[in-house]
Amino acid sequence: MFISDKEVKVVAIIGTGVIGSGWAARCLHRGLDVYASDPGPNAEAVLREVIENSEQALQKIVPIPQEKKGKLIFVKNIEEAVKNADYIQESAPEVETIKIPILDKIAKYAKPNAIIGTSTSGLLPTRLQSEMKNPERLVVAHPFNPVYLLPLVEVVGGEKTSPKAIETAMGIYKMIGMKPLKVRVEIDGFIADRLLEALWRELLHLINDDVATTKEIDDAIIYGAGLRWSIMGTCMTYYLAGGKNGMRHFMEQFGPALKLPWTKLEAPELTDALIDKMVEGTAEQGAGKDLREWEQLRDNCLVSIMKALSEFNHGAGKVIKEDYAIQKERLSL
Repeated sequence: MFISDKEVKVVAIIGTGVIGSGWAARCLHRGLDVYASDPGPNAEAVLREVIENSEQALQKIVPIPQEKKGKLIFVKNIEEAVKNADYIQESAPEVETIKIPILDKIAKYAKPNAIIGTSTSGLLPTRLQSEMKNPERLVVAHPFNPVYLLPLVEVVGGEKTSPKAIETAMGIYKMIGMKPLKVRVEIDGFIADRLLEALWRELLHLINDDVATTKEIDDAIIYGAGLRWSIMGTCMTYYLAGGKNGMRHFMEQFGPALKLPWTKLEAPELTDALIDKMVEGTAEQGAGKDLREWEQLRDNCLVSIMKALSEFNHGAGKVIKEDYAIQKERLSL
């Protein structure tokens, strides 16, 4: 029997890079103690810096008194991190030969009823659980950066994953303020990254062919489609674009354009020249602020958008309202 979301008190974070530190910040803010482990140099100092930087945004989303927040304990090895954990989140580099042995080790030392999540943008859970003890408790938990703010987490099971483990994991993610999306078919790239990958490939072609700069491409999203996407995604946007006759009219009107050679979904060759264009363009865009300043600007904008959406009980705004209600009950706020 797996642990329930109401019983989760201690979380282990294995790998504390950008994604792992985001998981840690999200859990700590909601009163869960976190045991974290990462072999990288200065890993603990960087983790604590990210957590401190995230708090100003988290406190605006769901205000939690300091005494209600969890404790962070940084330990040297996986065994020490996972042995008392109720839920374990692995966020090691996106390489099967690295992840598989780590997951095997996690499963060896974890409590039998602990759920294990692995952060990956597209690696298949069936392969990742291939050498694990009790593989039925592994799920892919694919979040989005910044993990401590963005609510979406794609949940994917492998061939050996128990349906009960998926159900339990989704309950845990909801308990820490996320919007779990069950990916019903185990597929490379899952749902969100397959969509993002298509946009990324087309973007690289536009840069490679000197059609647009990195800033011009970002502006095309920032001031147009990006604003709509935060409200209703692509399908509902086009449904509205069809007028009173909805999607059928939209498909009849704009469907023929799909035959036009507008896009190039096969990725361009990543030549040194293309990489240089991307590096130089984004460096110019990022000039004037350091990394943490850009992160805080991004976080503040995201908070404002989500809080605005909460006034309409819609999208990510609905999630943060539900999150506050959950934490109010859990932590007796």
